[in-house]
Amino acid sequence: MVEAALSLRPLSPVLGAEVEGVDLRADLPKTTVRTIREAWLRYGVLLFRRQDPEPSQLVAFTRRFGEPVVYTRSENARTDHPEVLMLSNARAAGRPIGAAISSRYWHTDGHFLECPPAGTLLYGKQVPPEGGDTWFAHMAAAYQRLPGSLRGEIDGRAFLMDRVQTLPYHYPGRKIPGPGQKLLWPDMPQPLVRTHPETGAQALYIGGLVPWRIVGMDRERSDALMARLHAVAFDQKFCWRHRWQPGDLLMWDNRTLAHRATAYDMERYTRTMYRTTIAGDRPFYSADGSRAALAS
Repeated sequence: MVEAALSLRPLSPVLGAEVEGVDLRADLPKTTVRTIREAWLRYGVLLFRRQDPEPSQLVAFTRRFGEPVVYTRSENARTDHPEVLMLSNARAAGRPIGAAISSRYWHTDGHFLECPPAGTLLYGKQVPPEGGDTWFAHMAAAYQRLPGSLRGEIDGRAFLMDRVQTLPYHYPGRKIPGPGQKLLWPDMPQPLVRTHPETGAQALYIGGLVPWRIVGMDRERSDALMARLHAVAFDQKFCWRHRWQPGDLLMWDNRTLAHRATAYDMERYTRTMYRTTIAGDRPFYSADGSRAALAS
């Protein structure tokens, strides 16, 4: 085991860093893994270029930062490594090999779960020469820019993450979900402001443009407040856009960032990505940024 000559290069003034000098296929020493983890927590998203991991190596690298978790449909996972989700418009034997369309709206992964994944890794096996980019928004930076009076109004409040309500906003061309969908995807209370369990940072925990209902607030006020928060959170001064190259791997922190994909010409180009996610815990808000305060 050889110590990696690791270096970091910031990607934007607000978030992101490129990690140089690391081969993710290698059995990295604990000191290198610790440095990567510290950079992940500091920058929110890390970029590793010129990588070529096998699915088993991607899973092994993911496991260095937490337990890989599977929460998406099994038909889009690799049969040999079910921890790896396939995002691709390619077909084999007349059938799609994965999910063809990535989420093209602002979101955090697994927002509808009681315990959403802490982090996501996305590897670009085959990427189009144009389009198919990924945007990131720094939700902690956005929270810090809110007026103090507005922070006071939302701190400690919850909203109902209604996945059934979300679908028509994000996929307007699809059929309206039937009543049975509520049984499959019940409303999930989530904090409007999420405390990071490792750093104590406070971050907005919203996505999309869905006027989710704030618990204990009348509909008119709730909708107006959600619209105001959306306008701040996704202002481009808090965002960074990644333009993919073959062999890129991104690793990001779902507890601090939101993200969205962009469209590409699916008739002309093939895009194949491997995704893994790191198990997380239940989102919470603590005024002083600590779990101890939450439990007291």
